[in-house]
Amino acid sequence: MPKRLLDPTRAVAYLRCSTDRQDLSPDAQREQIRNWADGAGVTVVAWHDDLGISGGADLEKRPGLLAAIDGVREHGAGVLVVAKRDRLARDVLVAAMVDRLVARQGGAIVAADGTGNGDGPEAALMRTLIDAFAQYERAVIGARTRAALAVKKARGERVGGIPYGYRDDGGVLVEVPDEQVVIARARELRAEGLSLRAVGRALIEEGHTPRTGKGWHVQVVARLVA
Repeated sequence: MPKRLLDPTRAVAYLRCSTDRQDLSPDAQREQIRNWADGAGVTVVAWHDDLGISGGADLEKRPGLLAAIDGVREHGAGVLVVAKRDRLARDVLVAAMVDRLVARQGGAIVAADGTGNGDGPEAALMRTLIDAFAQYERAVIGARTRAALAVKKARGERVGGIPYGYRDDGGVLVEVPDEQVVIARARELRAEGLSLRAVGRALIEEGHTPRTGKGWHVQVVARLVA
């Protein structure tokens, strides 16, 4: 079956973040993509995201990325754009799989920061290097985290924070009824089809505030409904 002709001036955007770092926040990625689109004369026709999901997660655990890949064909978009290449994945095999799936549809993956873009052998090599270093960085961070946790555990210190919905009772996690109600409500709203941001807004409107008293961060909501 011949490939459908896709429009290089139309793009599907994909966002991913697994931490609360502001430079990697959905808003920061969205702004970077919009700036790229304005400069390149490209219209972003759809936005998809995976919030609170590690770049090392398997493709089948990335509903936003799968939707973005499908969106390339559905919207006739010649481009799947990300703010940075490592937003696609921090796993070489997953990144290669995404490249192949988008290419089969006649599209191309573009990084808004410009790194690794192009069809030449140098660009292909750069993309391979970026994917490899992203995977390496994930492995290093994981090793450091495990080492730090092991030291804390050896000292008898609590490993990890106290998740929303629980309190520490002498080293034992005990459910907090009021917070458990909020978790249940968040899951109901998510089941109704609301986005993570919409769930957070609905909780605030209903008088359910996080421990900080501020708005619900999308990563926190993602953990609530997981």
